[in-house]
Amino acid sequence: MNLRSAARGFLAFLLSVPVLQGNDEWTVTYSSSNVCALRGAMVEINCTYEYPDDVQYRPTTVTTLWFTKEDNHQPVDLEHDTDSTGRVKSSCGEVSCSGSRCHEICTLRIKDLRQSDSAVYKFRFTTNQPGGEYTGDPGVTLSVTDLQVKVSFPDPTNPTGAELECHSMCGLAGDPPYIWFRNGQNVGQGVNYSPSIQSEESYSCAVEGYEHLHSPLVYAPRTPSVTVSPSGEIKEGSRVTLSCSSDANPAAEYTWFKDITDRYSRHMNQGPQLIFSYILSLDSGQYRCDATNKLGKKSVTKSIDVKYAPNTPSVTVRPSGEIEEGSSVTLSCSSDANPAAEYTWFKVNADRSYKKMNQGPLLVFSYIVSSDSGQYRCEAQNTIGKRSVYNSIDVKCE
Repeated sequence: MNLRSAARGFLAFLLSVPVLQGNDEWTVTYSSSNVCALRGAMVEINCTYEYPDDVQYRPTTVTTLWFTKEDNHQPVDLEHDTDSTGRVKSSCGEVSCSGSRCHEICTLRIKDLRQSDSAVYKFRFTTNQPGGEYTGDPGVTLSVTDLQVKVSFPDPTNPTGAELECHSMCGLAGDPPYIWFRNGQNVGQGVNYSPSIQSEESYSCAVEGYEHLHSPLVYAPRTPSVTVSPSGEIKEGSRVTLSCSSDANPAAEYTWFKDITDRYSRHMNQGPQLIFSYILSLDSGQYRCDATNKLGKKSVTKSIDVKYAPNTPSVTVRPSGEIEEGSSVTLSCSSDANPAAEYTWFKVNADRSYKKMNQGPLLVFSYIVSSDSGQYRCEAQNTIGKRSVYNSIDVKCE
């Protein structure tokens, strides 16, 4: 068998033995019960049907069709099915009669095969004799498949020494020759290929003579991307999800880390998502997602900044100790907040109303007097919320 005919045998590999359905009068014989073919290729399904021609003086006419589905219990002719338009053609030879029986060989040809063409195909013929129609069961099962590349690393001491194997669920009919491609360029032949894997390379295989029917590419993960949901400002107490994705084949596995220092990272989670059901300010920081498959690894980092309302402010008085009239006194207000807080000072009046004193963290008395004695309120506020604190000062007269 030459290489080209072996390849054709692989692209449409007929399995099992002929299938005969019917009775002594009406029969359909399929050439095979199962057909397996590559996506994008062409396949033929054959059958022979027989029927009695026992009406001596009335010529018998026959109509035929192939179908995979029915509409209102009636077969849908594949040649008239919108899913198969332009890709399906059926044909039959001449009817031959011997004695009281007639038979004919028919072929269904499907080109540009798709995964959706995988189905059970049945042949039906109808004559002009009363009750003269018959469907051949159980039909022919067509399986449409891609070539696939299996990846292994037989030598654990050599992390770049891969073993690639080209295979298909169709099996090996006639031991067809395979061609290997690296980044789209022909690099060799054989069922197996042993490259030294580089992170930016991709590999595929095909059957010789059908180079346009490549297997899906296999390659290391590309640089991942990270999305944060919900988008926008992250507020303390909210639910936040980080999602990592990378283009890779075989599919990537994901691992999350939080960078603690330049040299140390803490493992956070295995899987494409890192979920904070109630995020805290201490969760702010830089997170790294590693996308890994058998062919390599790529990483990306994502910083998150958790916003939170001001904590209860603290107030310091300078100079500390007793406050004497005529001295210079400064009250300083501070609060931990993200974004940074803005400060406003108020003096509490006798009727518990407030008098605004100053905008900013400092309230400065360059020459304090006894009437400045009293209670002061510092209000710390940002876009998330606000907090206040009170502080009393007592000015001593000389």
